[in-house]
Amino acid sequence: MFTGIVEEAAEVVSIVKDKENVHFTLTCSFVNDLKIDQSISHNGVCLTVVNKEDNNYTVTAIQETLLKSNLSRLKVGDKVNLERSAKLDGRLDGHIVQGHVDQTATCKWVKESEGSWYFRFEYEPAKEDYITVEKGSVTVNGVSLTVVNSQERSFEVAIIPYTYNYTNFHQIKEGTIVNLEFDIIGKYIAKIVKQQFSKE
Repeated sequence: MFTGIVEEAAEVVSIVKDKENVHFTLTCSFVNDLKIDQSISHNGVCLTVVNKEDNNYTVTAIQETLLKSNLSRLKVGDKVNLERSAKLDGRLDGHIVQGHVDQTATCKWVKESEGSWYFRFEYEPAKEDYITVEKGSVTVNGVSLTVVNSQERSFEVAIIPYTYNYTNFHQIKEGTIVNLEFDIIGKYIAKIVKQQFSKE
């Protein structure tokens, strides 16, 4: 379980394909604190640490993860948003994030607005009928954000300078593919409503 509050943007140092799986090796400031089998959110995707060596650690993504997320697009040198799992004795600064990416979205534009930035994302329809709501929560590349201008299959978010510089949002531009995790409460409600309508 995560909160969507990114701790650091780690650098990808190696990518190794192994049949349908891909092993990503990254470096970050808290490698020494990590443990094998520990779960970490990478651009919003929950992955398990499988190896540690020197100042690097390795996680493995399976084919299903690669198909549903933007991890397959990563290159050596790219920055990845990291968050370790939430502590039960801590404050929930973001919102409840599972680390299970629902689908990807495309950045349609980026606009600077007096020191902050607005990003617009569009996503393809899915059978689950994922939606956003005005002032609701959404996770973009693992970052917990508040929805602005919610539309069918699109939404905007406002990014403050700290988030822009401290995460990989400063690398997102028009055409960039990002990971989305919709609010878990909203997903349950949408499914219940859909089931009710299907019975009528």
